[in-house]
Amino acid sequence: MMSTRALPSLRRTAFNPAFFRSHAGLRMVVPKRALKTQSMPPSAMTEILNKQRLNRPSSPHMTIYQPQLTWIASIANRFTGVGLSVLLYGFSLAYLVAPGTFDSAHIIEFVAGLPDGVKYAGKAILAAPFTFHSFNGLRHLGWDMGKFLSVKSAYSTGYVVLGATALSTAYLTFM
Repeated sequence: MMSTRALPSLRRTAFNPAFFRSHAGLRMVVPKRALKTQSMPPSAMTEILNKQRLNRPSSPHMTIYQPQLTWIASIANRFTGVGLSVLLYGFSLAYLVAPGTFDSAHIIEFVAGLPDGVKYAGKAILAAPFTFHSFNGLRHLGWDMGKFLSVKSAYSTGYVVLGATALSTAYLTFM
């Protein structure tokens, strides 16, 4: 912590015009620029940039990598999380806008009038992302605790997540 006796001398130095006129003070405050730039027409700049881009190495893309369970599960976890959030917030906003239309009684009445095939498909469409996101979240919590970090155990837990997702989706769909 700075003492109160050092503050007046610091202020004297910082606000002294001679400090800024000196070469050392100016170098500390105003950086020198060694390059001079010139204006160019936009087409010339675009041509130069395109030539530079041709010389740059291109970064690898997903298409050159072999699909792996870890990154596919990571992408699926993000998609299911976003999808479930959009569904939750969408329903919540719809309920706020029209509470008489989106209340429980109307939804139950609407679903009861649907054919059985549509009901089962709807339940599966809702259950699969929910159960996958839940089980994969538990897998990530295990990773956060330092468990299952080897390649073999990461794949083992990935297959456990997929199996648990399939079983729980089937259970929730047909119960």
